[in-house]
Amino acid sequence: MLKLYGTSKSRSARSLWALEELGVKYEHVPVEVSQAKSADNLKRNPNGHIPVLEDDGLTLFESMAINLYLAEKYGKPPLWPSGAEQHGKAYQWSFWGMTEIEPRLMTVLVNRVFLPPDQRDEKAVAQALEAIKAPLKVLDDTVKSHPYLLGNDFTIADLNVASVMSFAMIAKIDFSAVPAAQAWLNKCLGREANQRARAQK
Repeated sequence: MLKLYGTSKSRSARSLWALEELGVKYEHVPVEVSQAKSADNLKRNPNGHIPVLEDDGLTLFESMAINLYLAEKYGKPPLWPSGAEQHGKAYQWSFWGMTEIEPRLMTVLVNRVFLPPDQRDEKAVAQALEAIKAPLKVLDDTVKSHPYLLGNDFTIADLNVASVMSFAMIAKIDFSAVPAAQAWLNKCLGREANQRARAQK
């Protein structure tokens, strides 16, 4: 049986969401972020991070790699789209979320939420908020023309990008300039599979 180590209070949530969307049987082994560098977890992931997936002798880390693997192995259209061209688009958007959005969101989150007030860097926040405007417009323009990133159907690309964008809610990002992106994000995060994933430890 598939086994996922991690907590829904971390990037592991996106892999729990993928598992819930796929409807496959799996075991969730709660591992808090503070336990990620424990001896047991370091055997699974020498980088000392979560999540980690075990599947029939395979051990896999990095949440985005886990999700793309799960979708390819267990998914069916439309969640895992048909054809190399659509697979390429799914990879494109997934990596876009990690490179264009997540670093900027994390800068805001760290300096607005995680760090003690006396250690926060408002200049870094301002720079990150300015830098995120262009990719948010790209997203907004894309979901103005069709309901989801690849067209009319929710796919692993939407799941992966929305899971990254979920940090924006905690970071209190202003979406007023990108209402289509805001509506798309709310629609994705409101899916029942994501609600089930977030309800876990």
